[in-house]
Amino acid sequence: MIGALLLGLFCGIVARILIPNDAFRKMSGPMSWLVSIGLGLLGALVGYLIFTVGLGIGDTDIFDWGGVLSALIGTVIVVVIATWVLRRMARREVSTGGPAGGPGGPAGSEPA
Repeated sequence: MIGALLLGLFCGIVARILIPNDAFRKMSGPMSWLVSIGLGLLGALVGYLIFTVGLGIGDTDIFDWGGVLSALIGTVIVVVIATWVLRRMARREVSTGGPAGGPGGPAGSEPA
């Protein structure tokens, strides 16, 4: 359990350093650590699914330091996708004047 959290924190921090101008760049303190852990754990799962399940290489433990390279690659993929999604959602809010589907959202999205 502690090893998985440390792996998540390590991979999350390294992936956020490797991705320039990611969506989480302005975070600091404990919230930044929690986001890094979450991204790292999700990335470790993605790396496990790609390399161990999909390609048949690597060890069979998901949150193990033996799979740190696959976890790091998975975390980079997760950070890139999360940054793309968050920026796309932010652009949509700016262009419509509010949250998608909320007041000021697209026509026809008002509750009946």
